[in-house]
Amino acid sequence: MVEINSMSVATGGVRSAYRSAQDLSAAALPAKDAPQGASFADMVRNAAQDAVTTIRDGDMAAQRGLNGEIGTQQVVEATLALESTVKTVVAMRDKFVEAYQEVLRMPI
Repeated sequence: MVEINSMSVATGGVRSAYRSAQDLSAAALPAKDAPQGASFADMVRNAAQDAVTTIRDGDMAAQRGLNGEIGTQQVVEATLALESTVKTVVAMRDKFVEAYQEVLRMPI
């Protein structure tokens, strides 16, 4: 039987969410050494690839946790990162659809 300390789970979740927020903030701001030719499509493609990687990592962590290969804390952190990523991707999708609908409504 595995006993989970609720404080350590909450603290780990907060740390993971904070790291995810920092990663998103860093990705949203152009870096000083970023190439000048980077297009919006490249940024979206890179963000999508990062999201897919995070989701796959979360899924693998859940499987490894079920097999007893990694600890509960690591599974919880990976799951929280996965959940945060999915929410972000869904919000981005909604914004893209909304923008597309606005373009369709524009008079020619």
